[in-house]
Amino acid sequence: MDELAIRYQRHLAFDRIGAEGQRRLARGSVLVAGCGALGGAAAVLLVRAGVGAVRLVDSDRVEPSNLPRQILYDEADAAAGVAKAPRAAERLRAANSACRIEAHVVRIDADTIDALLDGIDVVVDGLDNFAARYVVNDACVRRGVPWVYGGVVGATGVTLTVRPRLGPCLRCVFPEAPPEDAVPTCRTHGVVAPAPVTIAALETIETLKLLLGRDDVRPELLSLDLWDGSFRAVRVARAPACPACGDGTARG
Repeated sequence: MDELAIRYQRHLAFDRIGAEGQRRLARGSVLVAGCGALGGAAAVLLVRAGVGAVRLVDSDRVEPSNLPRQILYDEADAAAGVAKAPRAAERLRAANSACRIEAHVVRIDADTIDALLDGIDVVVDGLDNFAARYVVNDACVRRGVPWVYGGVVGATGVTLTVRPRLGPCLRCVFPEAPPEDAVPTCRTHGVVAPAPVTIAALETIETLKLLLGRDDVRPELLSLDLWDGSFRAVRVARAPACPACGDGTARG
């Protein structure tokens, strides 16, 4: 058996992936936007799944309060206050040396997003604020790059797969960012580790489907509450007046 067959034998046995699917994953390139609880867990799953290239982007440093839920970091990282993206890249390379991993210590904004998207097939959301998510959404819609939105607070989470021109984007569902002080956040309402890990797993499954070119990508906005074990899927549609992807929006 060759190296691919040995390492990924469970993927090869799974009929939705198989040998050709594994080769497609090896040709794929994913941008992980944010390397905290969501992005870190998604990055671990993507790298171990054999995705060929992963670009990590985060401008933050590790803090002690990150350790209960951000699985790529340890106490030494927090004590030293190391930058998240390079440390995450180091840990991930040890898990899969065949994966090409880049680390960018930059903030995602209108000035940086286009360069970060160059050569990327799918974006995974590991961000913690709506402003950056709208930057990602608008750039992905403009460039036709699919991305997977995810958010968590407390024990609840939500995720949506955005396929430009084929379905709704984030602004179709939430046209404008709510005021920062009007939205519960992990800082104000806390978060328990299983919630971001679960949402990251759902984001990763959708990312793998997109890289595989499958047509069974989830069309719903999926929300869950792990504390009471409830899941809710809401079918959403493109909004004709959407400021990002609506009928009157210029395509770039």
